[in-house]
Amino acid sequence: MEAAVILKKGEGRTIKSGGMWVYDNEIDKIEGEFENGDIVTVLDFDGYFMGRGFINTRSKITVRLMSRVKEQKIDDEFIDLRVRNCLEYRSKVVDMSSCRLIFGEADFLPGIVVDKFADVLVVQSLALGIDRFKTTIVDSLKKHLKEMGMPIRGVYERSDAKVRTQEGMERIKGFIGDEFDTKVEIVENGVKFIVDVEEGQKTGFFLDQKYNRAAIRPLCKDARVLDCFTHTGSFALNAAAAGAREVIGVDASELGVNQATENAKLNGLENIVRFECADVFDLLPSYEEKGEKFDVVILDPPAFTKSRNSVKNAIKGYREINMRGLKLVKNNGYLATCSCSHFMTPELFTSTIAQAAKSCHKRLRQIEYRTQAADHPILWAADESLYLKFYIFQVCDEL
Repeated sequence: MEAAVILKKGEGRTIKSGGMWVYDNEIDKIEGEFENGDIVTVLDFDGYFMGRGFINTRSKITVRLMSRVKEQKIDDEFIDLRVRNCLEYRSKVVDMSSCRLIFGEADFLPGIVVDKFADVLVVQSLALGIDRFKTTIVDSLKKHLKEMGMPIRGVYERSDAKVRTQEGMERIKGFIGDEFDTKVEIVENGVKFIVDVEEGQKTGFFLDQKYNRAAIRPLCKDARVLDCFTHTGSFALNAAAAGAREVIGVDASELGVNQATENAKLNGLENIVRFECADVFDLLPSYEEKGEKFDVVILDPPAFTKSRNSVKNAIKGYREINMRGLKLVKNNGYLATCSCSHFMTPELFTSTIAQAAKSCHKRLRQIEYRTQAADHPILWAADESLYLKFYIFQVCDEL
């Protein structure tokens, strides 16, 4: 018999509006015996069935829903159905050569992310309950991908995120199954990259910007391009492949810059692109002092905030970096700028860019507003699934 989590009267607003989470302060009581990670039933204060999910009392997100159907068993067959749905969706909406196969709550498999890089899977498990199904999910993915003509040669786990400690879990990384070379070559938008799934950031490469990188390419022909926070050179190399005459990529990570340099050589673009290891906040003012100007400036910073408490500081960071970037764009040149922080809402990010433009007397003509690629689906009512905001502007001097 499953334990029952009973909500306080008036609580459960998130799941009532279509979300997946029950927070600790919404719970009145828990009836029955359970261990953290078990499947439990969620009931409203009056006994009305709300859903079924896994519990972890160590986490502020105490229950993550798996199903809203009362009769639904949460077993291996159910997990296999969810996995098949993930793959069928992606086969329709993205190039599956490298893509995110499972995106947690937005794919109704809360707490787990799986990326596919060519014929390698990288798994990141972030919640105790889903960790119990990790092997089932991996086996199901391998089985169905093979049926689709995409056999997998290896699986690597990158469950080393800090958030696992909040779930009372150890941070772990390593092979699931046989060992293999963890430097994997992928092709994105016709550009080759080496993805280091063992040592790279998060799962090794940021797949969410795939189509945003393609979107900047028409602006880059014959252009001088500055790519800030380049990581392993993804925007920079897309710009070069599109016909840019000169590209400078900047990142504070020496590992990232070394990988980006190797990626440039891999594509025969080392004479067009050069990478610099530097703090972007320090480097851009020095460029401004020297009178440097670029046809295209790309700003792809890491999340400046990962909590509501630090949003004010994040606004300052985004405002400053956009001011610095705008000052380096030639009149009638282009700025691509983004935020990957969920807590930096679209409205807040938009107003911050507007403040930056006003402060440095630039006028912005919006070309495009984009979000993350469709393999990172945005589940309405699950606000956390919308995190990437991406603008492309023409930048005009105030004459």
